[in-house]
Amino acid sequence: MSISSDQMELREADIRKHYPAALALLDGFDHTARVATGRAVAPTERSPGIATRRRFRSTTPGLVTRSTARPEGVRLIDRVEALGDDGLPSPLMASVLQSLRRALAIALAVGEQFSERTGLDALKRENLAGGLAASRKGEFGELLSAEALVVLSVFANASAFLLASHAGETTVEIGEVEEVLTDNAPLALHGALWELDQDIATFASDEPRLVATLLAFAEALMGRAESRAATAPRTQAFTSAAWRVEADDFTIQGFTPSRRGKGTALTMTFKKPNEVVGNHIAKYQAMKLSKMLMAYDFERRLNPFAELGGFIFTFMGDGAPGTGKTTLIQMMAGLISGYCEAAGYPFRYQNLSTDNIDSYQGKSGQNAKAFINNIIDPGVIGFGTIDDIDQLAGKRGDRQSSSGQLEITAVLMESFAGANTVVRGNCTFGMFSNYPENVDDALRQRAGARFLVDGPQSRDDYIDILHLLLGKNHDIPLGDHDLFAAQQIKKAVAASFLSHGRPKEDGLIKVWEKTEAQIGNLNTIAKLGVYLKGIQEADPRFTGRAIKNITDAVKVRAMDFELPDEWMENPDLFLFKSYDEKLSMIRDMAQPITVDMVIQEINRYADSEFRYADKSDEVAIANMVREFGLGEEAKRRYLAAKSQ
Repeated sequence: MSISSDQMELREADIRKHYPAALALLDGFDHTARVATGRAVAPTERSPGIATRRRFRSTTPGLVTRSTARPEGVRLIDRVEALGDDGLPSPLMASVLQSLRRALAIALAVGEQFSERTGLDALKRENLAGGLAASRKGEFGELLSAEALVVLSVFANASAFLLASHAGETTVEIGEVEEVLTDNAPLALHGALWELDQDIATFASDEPRLVATLLAFAEALMGRAESRAATAPRTQAFTSAAWRVEADDFTIQGFTPSRRGKGTALTMTFKKPNEVVGNHIAKYQAMKLSKMLMAYDFERRLNPFAELGGFIFTFMGDGAPGTGKTTLIQMMAGLISGYCEAAGYPFRYQNLSTDNIDSYQGKSGQNAKAFINNIIDPGVIGFGTIDDIDQLAGKRGDRQSSSGQLEITAVLMESFAGANTVVRGNCTFGMFSNYPENVDDALRQRAGARFLVDGPQSRDDYIDILHLLLGKNHDIPLGDHDLFAAQQIKKAVAASFLSHGRPKEDGLIKVWEKTEAQIGNLNTIAKLGVYLKGIQEADPRFTGRAIKNITDAVKVRAMDFELPDEWMENPDLFLFKSYDEKLSMIRDMAQPITVDMVIQEINRYADSEFRYADKSDEVAIANMVREFGLGEEAKRRYLAAKSQ
């Protein structure tokens, strides 16, 4: 893979010259914890040359307040090899140590380049010679702290990336990384490796747990470095640049994790589009979205559809039980998997299920965040689903929602439309529910598109699905019927969109008729705005986010074309072209936005909100009526028992 124009090559020679220093860090050093509290861990056998005497305690006034804790010897090579039982390191142990050495060397190399780009190297020389001007000491300290954060982030990032291929099913919870020191880069690495040594001694009882511990530590350290860097000055020289290590296929882009693009093996039963009967709009949009994902450019890390405004990052599929939500998931996952296989792209599918709700405080949120991070990984094409989201994500204010469900709600809301949400166009999330009215209003509105999964509707639909599900082990004649003619997607979709030229829910029909009576046909932006205001007056939950979702849906309609199947089957025709070429090809296929499109999408979205709101209110009223009835019955029985 070639270096893109906005990336700098981190040369192999610049990395390997730091191998001796990296090996020395793994071999052994002394460190006194300054922030974290050391655990009671078994010491490892000292390597030759490591000091054994106690450090000198200064009697100089002002220095006696420094830590007098005994320094601890940190020898990661000995710590890792101690897990073996035959006296020799295993291949996995050797790979782990090599990965750590390489990660340290990469971090030191990037730190060196950061120092050169910012002038920190010159300030270091001046300080070493005793000639640093007093006016520059503040700048010197800030740059040292920034370099420390850069080195910590790159070390953690590279460690996670290089060790990803050794990851198994075992997971370890290590908690937060505490010994994050930013005085300078060497001290920062000492603190991080000291804490890593503590974690290995505590959690790594065997080789699978060793890798799991290292990966958990790397993730935690990346998170701490990123949060500290958010308010740290003088990090722009790092965040505004990108480096690439060609030998490892590893890209460094600021404090953003660069995970290895590794797909997952799917055991799902895939469905073909002709095996999905009914659900015309939902099926059509799922097929379009599957091809949209494939336009993602791994070099630019951006999808042309995301730039043009026609990409669906989140969607909600709702419908009665048995209408085909699971079948729709199987169809979409099967399409994406097949396209990725043809193009050689890594594909990752994951479902967030009720198994991720944990009674342990904070664990449910961690599970949800891990699910999100796994899917948004810019190195893969991702498809994440949350089936039965009404059971999984709690509704705020609902006394029946557990703390774990509310944690998941908070994570999904922040991830789908939070301040730090970045839509690259490499992944999409689908939320599915039989009872969307039970989903938190704010979370439901974060679904940019609505897929009404209504199943078979017409007479022809029911004949088609009966024929499909009966299979071939019969000789029953088909009769007077054109098999699957009703499932011709373009014809069915066109009819479905036209049906939304007028609203369908009673509450919205009243708003529509009132608006038309006042201002006539809705044929200008001003009149459409009056209609939207009328909807907001009827339902206060119809906010600015709803307008954004509607306009996004309109932009999707402007991209109302399917990328040709030939482009998926022969990647050279489209998928392997440069980002700018793909952008130009897609822009040429776009069509202008019309008033009819806007009206149809307003009605589609508003109909769904009124449908959800009406059901939600009816459920709440029914529950209150039941509670009042139970109260009356309890009171009657109590008075009857008291009078006896």
